[in-house]
Amino acid sequence: MDAKRSAEFTGKTSEEAIAKGLASLGKTEDEVEITVLSEGSRGVLGIGAEEARVAIQVVSEAPSPTSEGAPAEDAEALPIATAKEALEQVLRLMEITGQVEARTDVSLPGTDRVPFVLDIQSEEDLGILIGRRGETLAALQYLTRLMVGHKTGKWHEFVVDVQNYKVRRGDALQNLAQRMADRVVETGRAVTLEAMPPAERRLVHLALREHPEVTTHSIGEGENRKVMILLKE
Repeated sequence: MDAKRSAEFTGKTSEEAIAKGLASLGKTEDEVEITVLSEGSRGVLGIGAEEARVAIQVVSEAPSPTSEGAPAEDAEALPIATAKEALEQVLRLMEITGQVEARTDVSLPGTDRVPFVLDIQSEEDLGILIGRRGETLAALQYLTRLMVGHKTGKWHEFVVDVQNYKVRRGDALQNLAQRMADRVVETGRAVTLEAMPPAERRLVHLALREHPEVTTHSIGEGENRKVMILLKE
């Protein structure tokens, strides 16, 4: 893995770890992809306390091989088979019954630079793979990328999804952001959204980054961190 592109950071809380990572990388939340690996633990009377751990990956600004009409052979050169095999191995170890579909024609909200998506499909309920606020899915994606990076010697930016969850959730968040921005413009009052994990806050920031009348800020701490939408000064 390229340490300049992706690295792990620790802190007393996940938000402290994220703040350290952003400062170290010189980036803002909407320029990175954040995976909370562990929320940490305070322990009992300070005994057994563990620091929170996060992985922060700088989002590449370079277009993906498929986004600019690159030749098919370039897309085939991507480690799709290796990634698919790694994810299937993880599912077997978790005793999850499902099929992994690899696609290069998926456009995800918030980015057009994803070279391919591994979507897990099953007739069973796969909510366990998504987890609370998508945290399990984020960890599953990070683990799969680590496995592929170990095998290929290079970090690859692909997406792991479950039954098209990220596409549906991303579309819903972008629609919510636009509706709330319209409300802010109409009333002149700031709106604070519900608490969200870093990846979802990033989608809201990106959805309104070019808005002519409103801006966004993250407020709060830990799991209660939220996005505020307010009029530009």
